[in-house]
Amino acid sequence: MHHVDVIRIPSRSPGDISGLEALIASGRVAASDIVAVMGKTEGNGCVNDYTREYATSSLAACLGRHLQLSPAEVEQRVAFVMSGGTEGVLSPHHTVFARRPAQGTPVAGAKRLTLGIAFTRDFLPEEIGRRAQIEETADAVRQAMRDAGIESTGDLHFVQVKCPLLTSAKIAEARARGCEPVTADTYESMGYSRGASALGIALATGEADAAALADEAVLHDWSLSSGVASASAGIEVEHNVVIAIGMSARATSELVIAHDVMADAIDAQAVQRTLQALGLEGAEGLERIVNVFCKAEASPDGLVRGMRHTMLVDSDINSTRHARAVTGAVVASVVGHGMVYVSGGAEHQGPAGGGPVAIIARA
Repeated sequence: MHHVDVIRIPSRSPGDISGLEALIASGRVAASDIVAVMGKTEGNGCVNDYTREYATSSLAACLGRHLQLSPAEVEQRVAFVMSGGTEGVLSPHHTVFARRPAQGTPVAGAKRLTLGIAFTRDFLPEEIGRRAQIEETADAVRQAMRDAGIESTGDLHFVQVKCPLLTSAKIAEARARGCEPVTADTYESMGYSRGASALGIALATGEADAAALADEAVLHDWSLSSGVASASAGIEVEHNVVIAIGMSARATSELVIAHDVMADAIDAQAVQRTLQALGLEGAEGLERIVNVFCKAEASPDGLVRGMRHTMLVDSDINSTRHARAVTGAVVASVVGHGMVYVSGGAEHQGPAGGGPVAIIARA
């Protein structure tokens, strides 16, 4: 079984590796134990956000020097998930996940944090946002749960996926083979990819039935969702990267995780309920938080608590950017700072307009 450590480090720029270097130099984490890194980078979070690719390349090169591996080899063993967009009070940072064999004896009668990773195959352009991506993601989630030692979906609290998007070149390549992608809009393809990935998580967890997950369900049947899904689309991957985080009675970590679901973009009560589930009260409780992870979305019906919003009709700023700024401020107001992981675009990740929230804290 596993002993997992999770450390949040600030980032001065998308290519900043000083925090990771310092972490390894301190001896707290061995480079060989790092299995995943989740980051918030300061790009626009849209199709042309290359800060995600830059950050991944920089981190992989850093670890490669320590491991005597090429960056490409590092990316085959470490799950990198970079989420672009630090609008409002959100602060750029990385969350490093290190895993080693269980240390000592698990705490009797208590469950502790554990983590597993998996990767799908590369997707053809015409598979993105469709059944093939759903099924491959579901298989990868099951694999990641086995890798983590998470024995039941009740112990699964957060599944992070990094998924690909469509570019003009990919669309042209598919059409040259006589295949039509799910959309010709590259920005819209991000939503389709996130949505299919989230439904793959729902399939793996039993939150959705396989018979309901036809191609046509993606971005249309909002009754289908997962309460533990978080998907981030980017130009830097051709496959899905999966990180499954949960609890196990066999894990020896000093950390715990709990989750809830935000009903809408301003649902601070869901964040507070998650804190309460972990027994985090007052200033001392907030100091035990390692990081908060949540999804943010501009409600597709154009309303928040019955009042009209304009996030979906702003021609200057994409709706995902609005949503991250809003929900980031809500989470920051509860936990007391903006160095939290808030990802935009919550299609089928929680209820329409809302999204899952998870908190990792010291037990």
